[in-house]
Amino acid sequence: MSKKEIISNVVWFGGLVVILFLLRAFVFSPTNVSGNSMNPTMVDRERVIALKQSDVERFDIVTFPAPDNPSRNYIKRVIGLPGDTIEFKDDQLYINGKKYDEPYLDQYKDNPNEIEAPYGLPLTQDFKMDDLLGEKKVPKGEFFVMGDNRQNSKDSRMIGFIKEDNILGNVKFSYWPPSKWGTVK
Repeated sequence: MSKKEIISNVVWFGGLVVILFLLRAFVFSPTNVSGNSMNPTMVDRERVIALKQSDVERFDIVTFPAPDNPSRNYIKRVIGLPGDTIEFKDDQLYINGKKYDEPYLDQYKDNPNEIEAPYGLPLTQDFKMDDLLGEKKVPKGEFFVMGDNRQNSKDSRMIGFIKEDNILGNVKFSYWPPSKWGTVK
């Protein structure tokens, strides 16, 4: 290999490293799921990709610094957008008084033995957002988030609203384990 070829390869490799670094810094972030709060949608130690420049919509899964432990990140599902009212009644989600289905919870609802709570309890205990957080509506620039494993999730019911500016990324893809590979729903 000539000196010219070596220099060309080093420049090419260096350019690749710079491009990957810029993509990682501004476009996407690999994230590890830690814990069971997003079961059955995501499992402990699952690896996902969060897009940093993606708009957040209702039922998207997002990652953000844990308000109670900023050295960790949480992954939760967006339930309430700014201006929404949130209520659960008889294990049913109501947003702005309208009933919403949560198909991502069907596995738990169809198999209650998988729930990590005493048998007979609903997946989601009844609540009104204003009773929990003292706000009738999700404040402007904030979100109400919940884990899919409602019996085992530290989410907006405990930690409050999540500021839009604190969202690190919108989780879109799973790449590990291979059985979970693909789009996150």
